[in-house]
Amino acid sequence: MTKQQKITLSASRDIPFNKLMLSQSNVRHVKAGVSMEELAEDIARRTLLSSITVRPVLDDSGAETGMYTIPAGGRRFRALELLVKQKRMNKTALVPCIVRTDGLAEEDSLAENVQRAPLHPLDQFRAFQAMREKGRTEEEIAAAFFVSASVVKQRLKLAAVAPSLHDAYAEEEMTLDQLMAFTVNPDHARQEQVWEALQRHYSRQPYEIRRMLTEGAVRASDKRAQFVGLDNYVEAGGEILRDLFQQDDGGWLQDAALLDVMVREKLAEEAEGVRAEGWKWVEVDTEFPYGHTFGMRRFHGEAVPMSDEEAASYQALRAEYDAIEAKHAEADELPDEVDARLGEIEEAMEAFEARPIRYEADDLALAGAFVSIDSSGRLRVERGYVRPEDEPVEEVEDAGEVAPEAAPDANIDDTATSVTDDEEEDEGLKPLSDRLVMELTAHRTLALRNALAQDPQVAVLAALHAMVLRLFYRYAVDSCVEIEPRNATFGSQVPGLGDTAYAQAIDQRHETWARNLPKAPEDLWEALTEFDSCSREALFAHCVAMSVNAVHDPYQRRPRAIAHADVLAGTVGLDMAKAGWTVTGDSYLGRVTKARILEAVREAKGETAADRIAGLKKAEMVTAAEDLLSGTGWLPDPMRSPPLPEEDAPEIELIDDADDTGDEAPEDDPDSGEAQSAEDGGEPAIGDSDPSGEDDPVAGDAFAKTAAE
Repeated sequence: MTKQQKITLSASRDIPFNKLMLSQSNVRHVKAGVSMEELAEDIARRTLLSSITVRPVLDDSGAETGMYTIPAGGRRFRALELLVKQKRMNKTALVPCIVRTDGLAEEDSLAENVQRAPLHPLDQFRAFQAMREKGRTEEEIAAAFFVSASVVKQRLKLAAVAPSLHDAYAEEEMTLDQLMAFTVNPDHARQEQVWEALQRHYSRQPYEIRRMLTEGAVRASDKRAQFVGLDNYVEAGGEILRDLFQQDDGGWLQDAALLDVMVREKLAEEAEGVRAEGWKWVEVDTEFPYGHTFGMRRFHGEAVPMSDEEAASYQALRAEYDAIEAKHAEADELPDEVDARLGEIEEAMEAFEARPIRYEADDLALAGAFVSIDSSGRLRVERGYVRPEDEPVEEVEDAGEVAPEAAPDANIDDTATSVTDDEEEDEGLKPLSDRLVMELTAHRTLALRNALAQDPQVAVLAALHAMVLRLFYRYAVDSCVEIEPRNATFGSQVPGLGDTAYAQAIDQRHETWARNLPKAPEDLWEALTEFDSCSREALFAHCVAMSVNAVHDPYQRRPRAIAHADVLAGTVGLDMAKAGWTVTGDSYLGRVTKARILEAVREAKGETAADRIAGLKKAEMVTAAEDLLSGTGWLPDPMRSPPLPEEDAPEIELIDDADDTGDEAPEDDPDSGEAQSAEDGGEPAIGDSDPSGEDDPVAGDAFAKTAAE
C-alpha cells in the first residue's frame, strides 16, 4: 500500500506594501459587505485578522521580480492603500501574505470567497451579548463594528429570547422574523407557551406571535395612556413592552388595571378644578357618546380682554415679527436662528390670543360641564351646557279666565252678521273676530308666499333664519317659516364616533358659528342680513348638513331616504377612506362572519391573500385581515358612495305661466294653477275650477292654488 504523501502548506511571508499590486484574476467585481472606509478603520483598530494571498510576478525567463499580485484579498489591499494615502501607514510597512505558486490565480480567488462560511446570525447575537456581559456598552459595541446603537440593541434583544427558541431558530424550525416577534415580551415562560401553542396553529405569522404576546395589554398610543403619560405610568410601577423591529407606536402597557386607576384619579383631580369654577354640575367620564350635548342650550361666555400691559406686549411681539419677516422677505430660506425666533414669537402670541373665558354668575348657577379625554389624550372640558330639566320655566301673563259663553267660536260665520252704525258707535272699536283675522292673514300668507317665491335671495335668508333658530336657539319661535331641521342623535349607539376627524370638524364648525351669532333669537334676522353672501352660504350649508340623516335604523326603515343619501354622497364626492375611516377589528372585522372577512381581503388584496388566512380561527383571522387591509382604503358596502349615472339627465324646460304674454299652460297639467279655460280661448281664468265641481268642491282662485302648491 502506497504511503499517502503529506501536504505542504503555502509559505507565509511579510512583504512590503509597495511590492504588492492587484491581480486581474480576482473574481470579485461586485461591491458587497462592509464599505472600504469601514474596513480601513477596522484594520487600523485591530490590524489584519487574516493574511493576503499573493503570487510572485515572474519575468520572461520565469524568475521572480520581487513584485507580487493579489488574486484574493483585494478589498483588504484597497483598505491598506487608503491608510497609506491617509498617511496612517508607511508604504513600506510589512504585510503578512500567503505566497502561492501552484494552480491558477482565479482558483485562489474563487476558493477563498466561496469556501468562507458566513456567520450564523445567532452567533452574532450571542457575541454581542458576551461583549455586553464583559462590560462593553452598547455604544462601544456599535462603534467597534460600525453599526448604530439601535442595531446593537436589536441584536441584544434577540439574544435575550428564551434559549429553547434559539435552538428552534438554529435548527431552522423558526424564521428570523418569528424570532424577532418574540422579543416583544421578555417573559421566557410566556414565549415558550406561545411557541408551543403555535405548533397547533395553521399559521405562525409574526403578527400572530405579537398579538398573543401582547394580549390584554393597552397600546401606548391609546388616549388613556397619553392622558396619564407613559413616564408617570412607568414611575407608578407599570411595565411597557417594546418592539425594536417594527413601528409599535410606543409599545404596549402591560398593567391595564393600573392604567385605569391612574386615569380615574387624574380625571377626578381635573374635575375638581372645573367644579371650583362654580358650575351647577360636572359630569366626568373617559369618553362621552357623540351627540351627548344635543338638545342642550349652551352659554359661551366672553373672552377676558387683554390688560394694557398684555396688549402692549402683544403689539411688541407683532411688531418684531413683522420686522423680521420684512427683513428676510427676499430670502429663499431663513437662517436657523431667525426661524427659531419666529417660532418663539408665534408661540408667545398664541398664548396671548388664547384668552380665558368668563361666564356670568347666573350662567354658572344654571349650567354645567362635561370633563373627558379627547382622541389625542388631552383633557376635554365642555362648559356651559344647560340640561332641559334645569331650564327656567317661562312665566305666562295671566289675562284672566274667559267665560265659556264669551269664548270665540271658530265655526260661527261672523261675515253674515250686520251691525248698524248706531250699534257700532255704542260698542266702540271691538277687537276683530278670530275668524276674520284668520281669513285676512290667510290672504296675506298666500301673497307673502308668492312674493317670497319671486325673491330667491330673501327666501334663502328666511330658510336660513328658520334653521339657525332651530339648531342654535332653544324654544325659539321667531320665524313664520315652518322649516324644522332635525339633528339625529344617533351617536350614543356608536362608540368612538366623537373622536373621528369628521365629527370633530363638525363640532368645531358648529362651535365657531355659535360664538358668532347673537345671543338673543330676536336679533338673529338683523345679524343674518348683515352677513356677506359667502358667510350666509357657509352657514346655510352647515345647517342643511346638520339635518342629514342617512342612518339605517332597523326600527324605522327609510329605503328612499337612504337611496337619496347615496345620490348625495356621490354628488359631493364622499370617500369614507379619505375622510378618515379605517377598517379594524373593532370597527368591522370582529363583528362580522369569517366569510365576510375573507370577502374583504379578497376584494382588497386578491384571492391568494384570502386563501392564506382562510384556515385561521376567528380571532387570528381578524388580526391578520386588519394588517392586510391597512392602507388599502377598503370600505364595507354601507360606506361606499355609488358612482352617479353617466348619462346626462334630460334638460327640463321651465315654462313661465305667469308672464304677461298669455302663454297657455300645458294641457296635460291640470294642476298647473292656470288651467286653460274652455270659454275664454285659453286665457288664464281667475277663480275657475273643474266645470263639474266634482274634483274641487271648494272653488279657489288660481293665485291661491299656485301659491299653496
